[in-house]
Amino acid sequence: MLGYIPGHNIAIDYRSGRGAVLDELARDLLVSRVDILVTTSGPAVLAAKRQTTSVPIVMAMSGDPVGTGVVANIAHPGENVTGLSLMSADLAGLRLGMLKEAVPRARRVGVLFDPTEPPTAQELRETEIAAKTLALTLEPLPASNPDALNQAIAKAAELHVDALITFAHAFAFVNRAQIISLSGQHRLPAMYGWREFAEGGGLMSYGPNVKATFRRAAVYIDRIIKGARPADMPIEQPSTFEFVINQRTAKALGIEFSPALLVRADEVIE
Repeated sequence: MLGYIPGHNIAIDYRSGRGAVLDELARDLLVSRVDILVTTSGPAVLAAKRQTTSVPIVMAMSGDPVGTGVVANIAHPGENVTGLSLMSADLAGLRLGMLKEAVPRARRVGVLFDPTEPPTAQELRETEIAAKTLALTLEPLPASNPDALNQAIAKAAELHVDALITFAHAFAFVNRAQIISLSGQHRLPAMYGWREFAEGGGLMSYGPNVKATFRRAAVYIDRIIKGARPADMPIEQPSTFEFVINQRTAKALGIEFSPALLVRADEVIE
């Protein structure tokens, strides 16, 4: 829609990695003289910012850019960083409440998260607050690599958790097939942060649309190419969220959604 055709009037160079290698990847891209860096996780934007204070950085997906020190202010970044933050203080309570509504018998809930993501501590605090309101006990399940995922969900089963909530971290999104498979093997009803999980066989999801988020990031890139300064471009937060239910998975788990929950769904996968 913006008129860009890769290989014709724009070149896109990809790098992917985790941990300390992110700084090396950012340096590599800067050496190749890219005009804009695009990041898709909290650790990635921190690594990019450590490597440059002049090349524009667009966050396609990020947690809390203010809390992690990436920018001082969302409305006026004042830095070489702008884009989208997917952090929303209400999400933890909403997701946990929907999960409890879907699984009323739940008393103990496993919380699967990537401990390397900068906003994790804040997300855990918000989830704990919501859990107390719902009379739920939380079991933290940190995992930042595929082997740790196996161990974390096996631990959830050993602890006899009644359900699982997965934080909407980039690591979870990339490894969603493994998470969905493991949750199914252990018969764990789970709430996820993106519709792709429910589409892939997860029980339910609530969160912003990833494809729409990347489309918005493209608008930021277009504006910067045309001369806009990242420092003057407010960071956007999601204003619309999708609630997706997978009825096939619910039936396999012996879960019957209430009419009240079904009517709130943006999509029901039969």
